Amino acid sequence: MAQIVVEDLRKRFVVAERRAGMLGALAGVVRRRHRVVEALAGVGFRVDEGELVGYIGPNGAGKSTTVKVLAGILVPDGGRCEVQGRVPWLERVEHVARIGVVFGQRTQLWWDLPVVESFELLREIYRVDRQQYRVRLDALVNALDVGAVLDVPVRQLSLGQRMRCDVVAALLHAPQLLFLDEPTIGLDAPAKLAVREFVRRLNRERGTTVILTTHDMDDIEALCSRVVVIDHGRISCDGSLDHLRERAGVGRRIIVDLERDEPLAPTDARVVSREGTRVVLAFDPVRTPAAALVARITREHAVRDLFVENPPIEEIVARLYGEADARGEAEPRPEPREDPS
Repeated sequence: MAQIVVEDLRKRFVVAERRAGMLGALAGVVRRRHRVVEALAGVGFRVDEGELVGYIGPNGAGKSTTVKVLAGILVPDGGRCEVQGRVPWLERVEHVARIGVVFGQRTQLWWDLPVVESFELLREIYRVDRQQYRVRLDALVNALDVGAVLDVPVRQLSLGQRMRCDVVAALLHAPQLLFLDEPTIGLDAPAKLAVREFVRRLNRERGTTVILTTHDMDDIEALCSRVVVIDHGRISCDGSLDHLRERAGVGRRIIVDLERDEPLAPTDARVVSREGTRVVLAFDPVRTPAAALVARITREHAVRDLFVENPPIEEIVARLYGEADARGEAEPRPEPREDPS
């Protein structure tokens, strides 16, 4: 059953630009120009209950705008959007009671209060039963290991501590749907791993639907069974990581450590790099089965070590972004509008 239904979603922003020539600046005359930014240009997708979806794209692609519309923060200019059967911006009170939102660069905690007092205030706001709140809080505090900072003012927390506390805050009312917008931005490796593991468990054990926007491709590879790619306000790809690899056409790779420095360039594979006796080959697994290529290499060369891997997800995403950029350049962009006032 679809928890999120988005069809032809559109959102534009008009951005003012100040321009003045030298004489105009001296005279105090500034001519205003307005640039129309089409943040969402017909976005459409569906998300079923229990999915963990990665929503990715370059800066300015429309990721955060989409999340803000889905969360009821922004009102779109057109299209259809339903979350759990509600229109987010028309039924805000009922809507926010059933979703959780974490923005990596903002906090919903009160800056000068101890963490636990922020949690208590959120309990009151969401009208969570006190006994349920206590049980839920204990479980979340243990899972995210924030017990030692409950009495610390939010302003004194490290970024990793604050991020984990924000996740706790977003889940105190047991939402069925969780939006995570850059939840691991700026975190060190241990903090990232802690957040990832918690999100994975939340999705698998409780069936919570999760929409994750991030620039960290390790988050995507570790967590997401489905990835939606947005660029220039349009969806450019939607599918599994394997589907993205196939769409990007980057194939797979074989890393070969030879016993001695000798030529290695099979006709059905491409040399990606070579450093000493290590050779990295790219090949199309549809045309050339990995087993057959490995057998031929080991038969014709003295091999010390060999392994097959998928290409880095960063390379796949960069290829997809490049396709979207090419399409965007071919399309007319909104012209600035001049205001003589």
